[in-house]
Amino acid sequence: MKSSRIEGFYKFSVEERLKKVAEFAELGEEDEKTLSKTGSLPLDIANRMIENVIGTFELPLGIATNFLIDGKDYLIPMVIEEPSVVAAASNAAKMARFKGGFKTSSTGPRMIGQIQVVDTNPYFARLEVLAHKDEILEKANEQDPMLVSLGGGCVDVEARVINTIKGEMLIIHLVVDVRDAMGANAVNTMAEAVAPLIEKITGGRVYLRIISNLAVYRLARAYAIFDKDAIG
Repeated sequence: MKSSRIEGFYKFSVEERLKKVAEFAELGEEDEKTLSKTGSLPLDIANRMIENVIGTFELPLGIATNFLIDGKDYLIPMVIEEPSVVAAASNAAKMARFKGGFKTSSTGPRMIGQIQVVDTNPYFARLEVLAHKDEILEKANEQDPMLVSLGGGCVDVEARVINTIKGEMLIIHLVVDVRDAMGANAVNTMAEAVAPLIEKITGGRVYLRIISNLAVYRLARAYAIFDKDAIG
């Protein structure tokens, strides 16, 4: 009986993995040849990018035209397999040009690390956290000196009390400037590191300590005005 439990699959070469997959899926010789073909991404590089590589996959690369963004013209590369999307984007950009094209704005690259504190007086604990803000910031930034050297790092500490079905609890936010990174590793590491300090300061227990998906401090906006005659 076939099994997807393949011991040491990650240790095999790309060619050996492909053979294993072909045997499992009962692929023919032509199927193997198709999977082994590569385009602009060499297999040795692909094999260092993700795990268990057996080949590469290509999609059409098209160019959306007519984009005027913040007063500057751009050609927009789009990789997609669906027809009409590139044409539709180009057409919308053409219509937007009549009123000056697209205008954009963005906030700083700040993400939130959320820390939940329970089993303490949340109102007193909130004041204690804010009183020890500098100490918390220092502890957080010790975790990523490289990020700090690039101008990022933990820049603020927020604290608020919320009501839940389990009662009141304290929620602390580490506001972290993550620069060009997505920020999950840096923010999660900081949240984990300051958790014992938070417990010491508040006398409570920390449960949740993780990056928040509510990126209210990291927003990108774009808008355009369309002439009604251009829309038709």
